[in-house]
Amino acid sequence: MFFRWLKRTMPRGLYGRAALILLLPVLTLQILVSVVFIQRHFEGVTQLMTRSVALDLQYLQETVAEAPDLAAARVAATRIANALEMEIALPVAAPGKDAREFFDLSGRAVIATLRDRRNDVIAVDLTDRGRVDLRLATAYGPMAVTFSRIRVSASNPHQLLVVMVVMGALMTLISFVFLRNQLRPIKRMATAAQQYGKGRIVTYAPSGATEVRAAGTAFLDMRNRIERQTQSRTMMLSGVSHDLRTPLTRLRLGLSLMDDAEAAPLIGDVDDMQRLVDAFLDFARSDAGDAVVPTDVLGLVRQAVADAQRAGQAASLGPLKGVDLLDAPVPLRPMALRRALENLIGNALRYGTRAEVGLTVMERTLRISVEDDGPGIPAARREEALRPFSRLDPARNQDKGSGVGLGLAIVADIARLHGGVLRLDDSERLGGLKADLVLAR
Repeated sequence: MFFRWLKRTMPRGLYGRAALILLLPVLTLQILVSVVFIQRHFEGVTQLMTRSVALDLQYLQETVAEAPDLAAARVAATRIANALEMEIALPVAAPGKDAREFFDLSGRAVIATLRDRRNDVIAVDLTDRGRVDLRLATAYGPMAVTFSRIRVSASNPHQLLVVMVVMGALMTLISFVFLRNQLRPIKRMATAAQQYGKGRIVTYAPSGATEVRAAGTAFLDMRNRIERQTQSRTMMLSGVSHDLRTPLTRLRLGLSLMDDAEAAPLIGDVDDMQRLVDAFLDFARSDAGDAVVPTDVLGLVRQAVADAQRAGQAASLGPLKGVDLLDAPVPLRPMALRRALENLIGNALRYGTRAEVGLTVMERTLRISVEDDGPGIPAARREEALRPFSRLDPARNQDKGSGVGLGLAIVADIARLHGGVLRLDDSERLGGLKADLVLAR
């Protein structure tokens, strides 16, 4: 339970944890020194000083006791008190108990030492931090003795505290400056990795300590390998798909010269192959993409719906939530995002009669939702539906044509390209499938 609470309360950021690592030892050391050194050492000094004053009070009390009468006692006591830098009054009314401020730690040692050394102490008043006012029992009644507080207490314990706090703060600040210089390269590498996860390649040069430079170099090598593999896949699919267009065109031309009854089935096969080639090209272009530019997301969604409506598709604009947070264009790949929306709308209308496109804007993410009134996809097969070349037509509606199993895979790739994800769920509004394209802002 304690460790779970500690984990929840610990700082999340690297700078916060570094500050905790710096401050915790300094504060612990200062508290330890304050308790062990200040309390014990200055308490011991206070006891020694108070014992010295107790001897002066003994001599003063004995002088009063030897006087033949009250007048002589006053004269003798006043003479000795002046020599000892004290003030006396005899006789006086005696207070009932000792008094001190609750935060006066050395005052507790003063009272305890006086009472331990002198049995004739009636009361000690330390409410005035500048002096000690006590009452002694004498043969002529209670005697008031007043003297400076610095005679029984060390006068400068606070100076040590001030020096400790100031020096601790100064050394912590110096340490934090040096530590920040070591943490900055780590933060820069984390930012570069985060931006790359969103599909944005930012300039990054490894710096800092040897280990941090090694990690940064490894990140750059990994990023370059991923980029090379992506380009190789794109070039391979594009080349294969492009090379297939020529023989397909010749086949179509040859079939057009044949008898219509014999050529119709073959022409259908050629059309299916053409759709496969086009799907391969779309899949190859999904992560080749265009450049990241500031994009009006709301305008892009509205334009996609308008284009679908002009093409005679039953698409409409759904709920728009949080669009007031779009105070500036969002860095995105507009062509890739447009292709993803077209695929989602086409997929929705392939298996349903209408589609609604909604937009929800949050602080860190965008969610574009496409809902349809089709049969949907069972929850157990939604992950399978996102895989390339996966076809779930037996669970859907094949009356409106069959695809090649790349539509949702293309959208998922584009989502990952933007540091997001494609989620499939049930549509509560229309009763069919709901595809949420979640993108990082």
